[in-house]
Amino acid sequence: MTTVAKGANAALMFFLELGVYGAVGYWGFTAGPTWWLKVLAGIGGPVLFAVVWALFGSPKAPVPLHGPGRAALEIVWFGGGVAAAFAAGLLTTSMVFAALFAVNALLRIVWDQV
Repeated sequence: MTTVAKGANAALMFFLELGVYGAVGYWGFTAGPTWWLKVLAGIGGPVLFAVVWALFGSPKAPVPLHGPGRAALEIVWFGGGVAAAFAAGLLTTSMVFAALFAVNALLRIVWDQV
């Protein structure tokens, strides 16, 4: 049973990562006074987040972070997704996203999935 729960928690982490891209992209396409700024933010924001995650957070990152550095990266990165959803007017979504991240992070620490 624990193996299934750990797998589900790993899957939740993956879907939370996708949620960050979606939230940042949605925020980008709703922000800005002109259509070209919306397109730039809507595409550029997720690309920027993807580059940061690829460099420091992914399993095959060239500069993998561990310990407090990894914790800081995750808080800022996932917090950016929460902030983007909130800024786009998705209050309930941002609250649920923050709660899911907190539970996921806690379980990853308890189950040594970090």
